[in-house]
Amino acid sequence: METALTRLVGVRYPIVQTGMGWVAGPRLVSATANAGALGILASATMTLDQLREAVREVRSRTDAPFGVNLRADAADAGERVRIMIEEGVRVASFALAPSAGLIAELKEAGVVVIPSVGARRHAEKVAAWGADAVLVQGGEGGGHTGEVATTVLLPQVVDAVDIPVVAAGGFFDGRGLVAALAYGAAGIAMGTRFLLTSDSTVPDAVKARYLAATVRDVTVTRAVDGLPHRMLRTDLVDALEGAGRTRSLARAVRRAAGLRRLSGLTWPAMIREGLALKHGKELSWSQVLLAANTPMLLRSSMVEGRTDLGVMASGQVAGVIEDLPSCAELVERVMREAGQVLRLLYPRD
Repeated sequence: METALTRLVGVRYPIVQTGMGWVAGPRLVSATANAGALGILASATMTLDQLREAVREVRSRTDAPFGVNLRADAADAGERVRIMIEEGVRVASFALAPSAGLIAELKEAGVVVIPSVGARRHAEKVAAWGADAVLVQGGEGGGHTGEVATTVLLPQVVDAVDIPVVAAGGFFDGRGLVAALAYGAAGIAMGTRFLLTSDSTVPDAVKARYLAATVRDVTVTRAVDGLPHRMLRTDLVDALEGAGRTRSLARAVRRAAGLRRLSGLTWPAMIREGLALKHGKELSWSQVLLAANTPMLLRSSMVEGRTDLGVMASGQVAGVIEDLPSCAELVERVMREAGQVLRLLYPRD
């Protein structure tokens, strides 16, 4: 299936695996790329050396195009961009709108730039700055999310920009792909669906929690870092929501201390990281610290398998996913289902 997305990035199918922290590592990304979709490596939780090593590992596992996801507000974003350019990465994906300068630097090096946005005005801004495509996530998506559903947000963005639009939030099968194309998108992006594959390195116990979840078990909370965050409802989420200001601060300090040991960040650096994530929101000090160490909360579950100590970002589709196919099986299934739907819609004589 050829679309503006497949032509732009050089993949066989208009499907993107999103750059999920602690999840989208070399194994998942290379398996996605080998299946004909676009795998995105999550770099925000990596050091600079780890990023370079991860890119080289993906390259050793596949000859297909893949991308790297960056935090545009990271203090070392420029250094990460230079590593991508030096290592010949094909696509740069951003969780937040990158600056016009970063976009220009990447485009000059021949890197395709695809920022993620959650509002039409953000899509218009990055398109004006020269982005090659835009990934639009509706409120159904996992992790930090907005309030506007994909079915409302997607057509707004498609009508507003003249670059390819990738739809995210609520997609898990071929029917969704056809629906997104009907809205004018050039492809779909999936996070939770790729997390729940046999190629994902997420521990089995955590995958089991996702598979057992119903649609009602996926919630949006501000208790973790003060921003709307879609995740599985767990005892930890309930505890964070029910904790008073003093208990929240004490919990945040303990977790921040753990992140410092893991990352080597100083306390001032951690505070800066947390404040950078405020995005103009009024956050308490406990929320600032939790914002800074949210990666640790995710690591506890996605790497260590501690469903009691970690948070589990999740799209609403977790409630309808029931199996763990390989990336190759998943992509083949999505494309087969899409073909079946298209034949029903447009039967040939």
